[in-house]
Amino acid sequence: MRKKVSGTGARPRLCVFRSLNHIYAQVVDDSLGQTVASASTLDAEIKASSGGKKKKDMSGLVGALVAKRALDKGINQVVFDRGGYRYHGRVKTLAEAARKAGLRF
Repeated sequence: MRKKVSGTGARPRLCVFRSLNHIYAQVVDDSLGQTVASASTLDAEIKASSGGKKKKDMSGLVGALVAKRALDKGINQVVFDRGGYRYHGRVKTLAEAARKAGLRF
């Protein structure tokens, strides 16, 4: 997947990692090799509002948070890297929440 998808300074890559219990999202500038923004279900902001929510709902919160952090850094357009996962469930929810928060794919 990463052979085809690459992020630049103008349009970095939003990559997703999904484990059994958590989901992680990073906005990566591949030309510099730097992570610009990141969010996960382990962040304090999300843990505070998690209170018995399903994993799918939590991934929506992660998508909105990573989009907010990217927009604060001046990034409004990204390339979506689903990391080899199928585009449904938690990955789809994260992507839709990021779009709703203002990121363009």
